[in-house]
Amino acid sequence: MANKKRALGRGLSALLESADTDITSKQNPSISVNRVAGSISTIPIKDVVENPFQPRSMFTQEALEELAESIKVHGLIQPITVRKMGKDQFQLISGERRWRASKLAGLTEVPAYIRIANDQSMLEMALIENIQRENLDAIEIAQSYERLISECNLSQENMADRVGKKRSTVTNYLRLLNLPDIIQLGIREKKISMGHARALLAVSDPELQKLIFEKIVNEKLSVRKVEDLVKFNTEEESGSKASKPTGTSVSHEEKGMAKDLGMVYGNRVTINKSSDGKGKLVFHFKDGKDLADLIKKLKQD
Repeated sequence: MANKKRALGRGLSALLESADTDITSKQNPSISVNRVAGSISTIPIKDVVENPFQPRSMFTQEALEELAESIKVHGLIQPITVRKMGKDQFQLISGERRWRASKLAGLTEVPAYIRIANDQSMLEMALIENIQRENLDAIEIAQSYERLISECNLSQENMADRVGKKRSTVTNYLRLLNLPDIIQLGIREKKISMGHARALLAVSDPELQKLIFEKIVNEKLSVRKVEDLVKFNTEEESGSKASKPTGTSVSHEEKGMAKDLGMVYGNRVTINKSSDGKGKLVFHFKDGKDLADLIKKLKQD
């Protein structure tokens, strides 16, 4: 854990302390002296605009108001970081939460580090700073990783090095973006955990993923229970591919109904049909307790 924190620290430090991004290291006559003297400058809050690369897109109003109250009492202790855009205009690199709270607190000026940074450096700075200081949700992190990879031309391995994570960790976050939108929203709203989401990724059918997601939310299923549900369904898929078809094949609609029924009772359900259209509706169970629970549910209905 300590190694990861050190890696992140070096990544942010390398970007912020680079001579290429530090405006105090440049002879720039367009910048007034009082804004570059020393390592921290004071700038008008009205001259700061949002960072388009900000990984966080959701800010809790209550948390912002709490921070604003603290700033009213103690001031803004930790400076924001900006880049110079032109005469009396700055763009946030990191610290948007502090900037928003400072506006709520009624500040007219804020302390700031002023940098010169290209778009890639801005995105890297914003991502690394937020990962260190904010609790980004898993989807925000995944979207930020994807943007760094696509817009800054980084491989997953380079991406992992930048943020001090294992490559497998980065890959797991990126896979979340393959989930249906409703499930991604559920992750952002903390309706399901990262463990639930990873279990859902083992299901290839998006509609089945949605059904299991709804069951997780409605019944507050544990990650272990979801893994069992997913295992039943993946076993069904692999079993149907491995075995030779007998009798009349089951239609896609009938398979869908069986899956829906399985979601209701929490057990895998299959349909077996003979050539004359007759058949069996089969409920699967893994042990005696599972069978007893299933029978109890069926009796209740």
